Amino acid sequence: QVQLVESGGGLVQAGGSLRLSCAASGRTFSDSCLGWFRQAPGKEREFVARISRNGVLTAYADSVQGRFTISRDNAKNTVSLQMNSLKPEDTAVYYCAARIGYFSSNYYGDYPYWGQGTQVTVSS
Repeated sequence: QVQLVESGGGLVQAGGSLRLSCAASGRTFSDSCLGWFRQAPGKEREFVARISRNGVLTAYADSVQGRFTISRDNAKNTVSLQMNSLKPEDTAVYYCAARIGYFSSNYYGDYPYWGQGTQVTVSS
């Protein structure tokens, strides 16, 4: 079991930066692949970024490639998402998610553990 709690969301102007953090509890954190997803009003939840168990392998959605960076600290049971050059279309509720095992995924249905979400609003 993994319990996840996100923080760091807020209101920022276009071009600004935010850093989201997700604190995890449970003994299986280091055995878990982690992902960040987001959901805007009226839209389906979409993949943002993911990271492997040891933090070596990462992947990003095309829409955030080069602007966002995912990282994890297994000693502190945390995963972060550094978001730079934010755009109004990045506005959404952001969720961290975990799945136990070797293989991460871009599909939200593959992740059984979710945080409650944190709102990110980017003004133009």
